[in-house]
Amino acid sequence: MTAHPVRPTRLGVVTIGQTPRVDLTPELAPLLPGVTLVERGVLDGCSPEQIASFAPAPGDHVLTTRLADGGSAVIGEAAVLRRLPALVADLEREVDAVLLACTGPFPALAHTKPLFVPDRIIAHAVAAFAGDGAVVGVVAPLAEQAADTTRKFGRVLGTGTRVAVAVASPYTDGEPTLRAAAERLAADGAEVIALDCFGYTAAMRDVVAEASGLPVVVARSVAARLAAEVLGA
Repeated sequence: MTAHPVRPTRLGVVTIGQTPRVDLTPELAPLLPGVTLVERGVLDGCSPEQIASFAPAPGDHVLTTRLADGGSAVIGEAAVLRRLPALVADLEREVDAVLLACTGPFPALAHTKPLFVPDRIIAHAVAAFAGDGAVVGVVAPLAEQAADTTRKFGRVLGTGTRVAVAVASPYTDGEPTLRAAAERLAADGAEVIALDCFGYTAAMRDVVAEASGLPVVVARSVAARLAAEVLGA
């Protein structure tokens, strides 16, 4: 009897920007040994004019993401949701699970395969060791995201826990801005810092940890480690 080769586990990685995410997948791959990563982007194939049409509407959740040329775009959740559900459904035909590479506050998405949503994962990861009354520091990419960020972590963290938010974009700000944000959160009494965007890299984590002297939780690595656990990687 001829044995059939076992197909490698495949994880779909969906960015709200464009692929390839050369800043992201090389860091995810070592955390997911034996897993093939399949990238898709909400803005793949879009012209600059089309990307401009994704700008946030009044009252919309504001998001930021990386483009294929290394630049970035500020877009609205409502526009992303015009494409995201169909993209996830199409990708599920090719993969065993899907990782949404964004920590934005998306509503529940229909899915038939495991779907990892970092928006919930990172807040719960921090809550696992931040005690009641703790101050949790969060670095967010945009000032417009501060209210959403505070609500997200506040819903999950224990009674009396305070959320402090500082801003430093992983796409447009340099190390001095990131360092200043970390120092500001430490001075505000933070006991742990979360980097609440998939754009923050391991190198950025090291900068924040060194500048603040605090433990740092990074969205991309926490989500990837959970996916690896579920997928048996």
